[in-house]
Amino acid sequence: MPSLIDEPPNAQHFIMDRDDRKRIGKNFMCRLQCMFSNSSSSERLSLEDTQQWSQSLERLLESKYGLATFRNFLKSEYSDENIEFWLTCEDYKKIKSSFRMSSRAKKIYEQFIKAESPKEINIDYQTREQIKRNVKTPTVHSFDDAQKIVYGLMERDSYPRFLRSDIYRTLLENLAADATKG
Repeated sequence: MPSLIDEPPNAQHFIMDRDDRKRIGKNFMCRLQCMFSNSSSSERLSLEDTQQWSQSLERLLESKYGLATFRNFLKSEYSDENIEFWLTCEDYKKIKSSFRMSSRAKKIYEQFIKAESPKEINIDYQTREQIKRNVKTPTVHSFDDAQKIVYGLMERDSYPRFLRSDIYRTLLENLAADATKG
């Protein structure tokens, strides 16, 4: 029986059979549900919500389950620095204290922007230099340009790969199977 996931010819990676994907999908669903176990039943992971993740990256990131699943996928690919930076910027924008903003801006610069930083994001030289200047007198918009670049990278690269990934497709399959059981 053909796999529901199309594999390229001569694929050099491990191909899971249907039972493996089903077991892994159930395990991941359980882990997701446990992460948000204090959620009401109306906020539980559903097939409809999971299907909506494929409409846009924005839709995916608005969902707590979608965000958690996407982060898990990016970690599995060792490419989670972009989502971590984007989320860090979202939190940064909520800071009201200029002292905390200054301190946090320096940390973000050291962690994500500075060349050779631990989680260096892929941005152009001009943006990197502009942020370096912005961090000296930070504002709520200090990282906006870099955040737009990173969002665009995720939208064009990571997000389409996520939609084609075993983790997403298996989750959909398992939720669809659960929905038909009633």
